[in-house]
Amino acid sequence: MPRTLLPLRSLQALEAAARHLSFARAAQELHVTPAAISQQIKLLEDRIGQPLFVRSPVLRLSASAQAVVRPLREALDLLEQASRQLRAGQAERPLVLSVAPSFASRWLIGRLERFGTRHPQIELHLLATTRTVDFETEDVDAAVRYGGGRYPGLHAERLREESVVVVAHPRLAAGLSRPSDLVGATLLRNSDLNWDSTFPDWPTWLRNAGVVTSEPLRIRTFDDANLLIEAALAGLGVARVWRTLVNEELASGRIIALFREQPLVNAYHFVCPPANLEQPRVAAFRQWLLEEVRAEVRTKAEA
Repeated sequence: MPRTLLPLRSLQALEAAARHLSFARAAQELHVTPAAISQQIKLLEDRIGQPLFVRSPVLRLSASAQAVVRPLREALDLLEQASRQLRAGQAERPLVLSVAPSFASRWLIGRLERFGTRHPQIELHLLATTRTVDFETEDVDAAVRYGGGRYPGLHAERLREESVVVVAHPRLAAGLSRPSDLVGATLLRNSDLNWDSTFPDWPTWLRNAGVVTSEPLRIRTFDDANLLIEAALAGLGVARVWRTLVNEELASGRIIALFREQPLVNAYHFVCPPANLEQPRVAAFRQWLLEEVRAEVRTKAEA
């Protein structure tokens, strides 16, 4: 037979109000307003057809409420115990994070040792994919997404800004001092970024830089950002890439930044269902990730 339970939220309000004999103190405990407690109690009274509290001159329990307060408290205690056991089981599960392969390999993986040192009990599984995962149907706890930050129904937290930088091997960079010098160079392109209107293609970028040419551009296309960057490192041509993905290579001098960086409207975001923020492993990773981003921004500002 199906269970015919009264609303749990209303039962919690009743138990707290009965224990404190005060709607105000019950509201404070449950982090709601006294009006919300009153509304939940009225909902119960309407459902059962009798009063639960006598409100004058002071608040006291009705006879029907007195009869159920103790078993109700015991039932809620059992629910809390079951919730703790479920959370403990969740803590043993791996943390599954969806992240773009390029961001994972060129930014995240080099930092994961620090996360493992701080949280050795959390097993992390990286789902490296460029597609947008469905949290409702896939076993994914959180994601790092690049975009505008509009993710209906999800918690989306802006992590860091992004910009586009033109880069080349030092051997090529020596002969490229102006945007017009790129007309005769081999230009490397990432086809994965076609969807992003904030990342214009090479012809548009050159026009925006004031370069007009009738000569056909020599463009090589790669369908993966990692391949594009490796091609630039090998001296195969000039690439336009996200600054985040080449910070280490720029710092070491393996590639050279040409011209001024172009800030982008979109940014990286930490994304997850709101309920997942209550999971200890998700909360731990989110906190660590925010600290890593802030440390990088601080280091860049100092430099």
